[in-house]
Amino acid sequence: MKKFIRLIMITISLLFLGCGSETSSAPVVKETYKDGDKVELKSVSGAKLTLLRKNGGFVIEDDEAKVVLIDIFGTFCVPCQEEAPSLMDFQLQNSDDVMLLGLNFFEEVSDEYVVENFAARYNAYYFITNSPKNKKLVETIVQDIQYKGTLQVPFKVLLKAGKYQNVTDVYGTNPENKFYIGKVDLDIIQKDIDKITAQ
Repeated sequence: MKKFIRLIMITISLLFLGCGSETSSAPVVKETYKDGDKVELKSVSGAKLTLLRKNGGFVIEDDEAKVVLIDIFGTFCVPCQEEAPSLMDFQLQNSDDVMLLGLNFFEEVSDEYVVENFAARYNAYYFITNSPKNKKLVETIVQDIQYKGTLQVPFKVLLKAGKYQNVTDVYGTNPENKFYIGKVDLDIIQKDIDKITAQ
């Protein structure tokens, strides 16, 4: 019996060593969107919009003047749930200049699940997409801004004319910061948007 257990332990350790050597010698190439690509998205409530890959980022086709606030979130995420009602108010107050786009990420659930367990529960009736395309969108965003950390939600970026904008670094002092991570006070986002729209 001891020999059998020892054999299993050796086999398992060899499996882990094999996987580690493969990943260290061959970097994983993630699929991303290219300039000119169009990404047709449908919200969990049935609305549609098309993102156009432009200037190293994304714009809303036929409404390129709008600032795009992309919120990468999960329905399970407590900070995402807590900030959802405020994001809804924010979208209503800024609808002329800003499009808030929620990308449900890290989970495979139905649109109905997102509506019942997130949108309805937390008054999050802005544009939320639960598309399989979200994975490629998120991978593109992370690569675009050269984000090196582990992706945590909520995670937000701001784009104007397809270019990622510098935003307040709430955890440091990096003037070239291109993302918000965690629950961020909407006053901070509003100040950043006011600066961006004034340019």
